[in-house]
Amino acid sequence: MTGVDANEFTGFAREVEPRLRYALAAGFGVQSGREAVAEALVYAWENWDEVSQVENPSGFLYRIAQRYAQRRGRRAPPVPPVVPADQPPWIEPGLSKALARLSPMQRQVVVLVEAFEWTHREAAELLGVGTSTVQKHLERGLVKLRAALGVETDV
Repeated sequence: MTGVDANEFTGFAREVEPRLRYALAAGFGVQSGREAVAEALVYAWENWDEVSQVENPSGFLYRIAQRYAQRRGRRAPPVPPVVPADQPPWIEPGLSKALARLSPMQRQVVVLVEAFEWTHREAAELLGVGTSTVQKHLERGLVKLRAALGVETDV
């Protein structure tokens, strides 16, 4: 980093880190997602002059983190917390296995939009795709989830 204010990078990292972590955890599992985001942020720190000039720096770092996670070869679906046997689950027990059957992009879009309530635009920007792509992956992912969980719709 040459001549760049460290506060600028710190503010950027604080804003983008949780979003990247959620997206990468949805696609590659919690641990792999964290490792990938950490590597992407190290890259951003070392190359801040370049990264800060990119049109969509968070999407750029998402791609760096995604490639890191893919190279590591670890891919795990999000795992819901263990619910004690004496308490009813607050989520569908078969959801984790159903999510694991989705493609990584479908899983990420479904988790970001449905679980974290991101807009299609926010998910598209981070994932580096168009909003129509997010919509298609969301639709296809939800159809697969409903089928896997045996949920009927009134459509």
